[in-house]
Amino acid sequence: MPAALGAGALAAAGFAPLGWWPLTLVGVALLTVVVQTAPRRRFWLGYLFGVVFLGLSVGWVSVIAVPVAVALVAFESAFYGLLAVLVHRLRSVPGWPAVAAAAWVVVEWVYSSVPFDGFGWSRLGYTMVDAPLAGLYPLVGVAGVSFLTALGGQALAWLVLRLRRPSGRRGRGRWRPVAVVLAAALVLGLAGQLLRGWVPAAPAGGRQVTVGLVQGNVDGVGVAALGRARTVTNNHLSETITLMARARTGTIAMPDMVLWPENSTDIDPLVDPTTRRTVELSVQIADRPVQVGAVLQGPGPDERQTSALWYDPEQGVLDRMEKRDLVPFGEYIPFRDVLLPLVPMLQMVGAQSVAGTSDGLMTVPVAGEPVGVGTLICFEVAYDGTVAETVGSGAQLLVVQSNQATYGGTVEVPQQFAMTRVRAMESRREIAVATTSSASGFIGADGSVVWQTAEFTADSHSWTMPLRTTTTPAMQLGPTIGVASTVLLLGGIAVALWRRRAARGEPAQR
Repeated sequence: MPAALGAGALAAAGFAPLGWWPLTLVGVALLTVVVQTAPRRRFWLGYLFGVVFLGLSVGWVSVIAVPVAVALVAFESAFYGLLAVLVHRLRSVPGWPAVAAAAWVVVEWVYSSVPFDGFGWSRLGYTMVDAPLAGLYPLVGVAGVSFLTALGGQALAWLVLRLRRPSGRRGRGRWRPVAVVLAAALVLGLAGQLLRGWVPAAPAGGRQVTVGLVQGNVDGVGVAALGRARTVTNNHLSETITLMARARTGTIAMPDMVLWPENSTDIDPLVDPTTRRTVELSVQIADRPVQVGAVLQGPGPDERQTSALWYDPEQGVLDRMEKRDLVPFGEYIPFRDVLLPLVPMLQMVGAQSVAGTSDGLMTVPVAGEPVGVGTLICFEVAYDGTVAETVGSGAQLLVVQSNQATYGGTVEVPQQFAMTRVRAMESRREIAVATTSSASGFIGADGSVVWQTAEFTADSHSWTMPLRTTTTPAMQLGPTIGVASTVLLLGGIAVALWRRRAARGEPAQR
């Protein structure tokens, strides 16, 4: 039990803000060794691993409500209990480290998809943002890097178990497998390191867009972080004035467009006259388009939508898109009519959010010419399919709007920024990130941080970003790696069951 708990802590150490990715490999290896040593308790040992692993990596959900965090960790830890059972069963399969790595990918794929569209925040692939494997993101994506990370941990466990096993061999023969594993790790690491700095050149003579981003800051904390009504919008008006003053005096580059974060208006500007005047005044002062993150009423009674509104200084709102991936029990309540009377605390969620159905692309005029602006709103950066759909829809420019004010001061803030860096590397596109109060910035196509704000401060800046049309292999793979991992896992399970029956002397079923 102490080893399983320690394995969970080690695996979690790879996530931001620590980023100690070698410990993630050790944690994965230790879990495998533990379940091989105590096979009768494998499910519960895996479950304990999950409790610590998730408690450290997603425990920030407790800011919303402690019972919500406890329920989330308790539920998702069951996936790691199942994973521990699979890893133990697969030990009898030839090449079992690769099959066990596939089991990790499949488990991550499942809990990233179900229930309620899943919550795939703690995937191994996100721990490698500053590791040599980071160069492989544009080739195999987050799922592929998760597989390679799990494979590294399983290979380490294989070495430990092999060296512990009594053997009559001596000398070089005993250490030959160690040399093979180390050589493979060296090749992968060198390949990733060489590819890390590779970024496709922008088209010769291609257009560039200078993006000004605004972090207006908030006046409250926790679930009431946005402060009094309309103050968050006033804050962004104030910082937009600062941004444009600096641009007009030559301190920073003059932006072609301005990016506000998610929830930069807490009241619907299309309905509320005061909020509308504040937003329109900001656009007039900027004298260029402003992408505003707004909370809109509707489409039905007691419903709302988190939206990105494209405000043109002359024509008003030209385009809009709605957030597609919503957080259950944070933005909406599944089975609302049943659960709300049973759990009155869920009233804190407020009006029921309704998911959007667009592809994340807004084709809008910037500096007089149309530009495909691909927008990801907050937690959408965690969903492979959403990111791939946005890039594949023709996005030439990627922006992220986020409201992390509720989670200010927690590990959620650096985790999401690191996740966005992964998406930049995966898509090989620069990304502008605007948040209300935490970790706004510009990220290079190689994942480098060009500029970043501090938490709980008002700040703004501008940066010139190339318009890109290239699509990386990772963006084209889609669910291929998940499907391939599932096939490999099912094949491994079939072989394990066949070998188990053969070992018991039972005839194989025809």
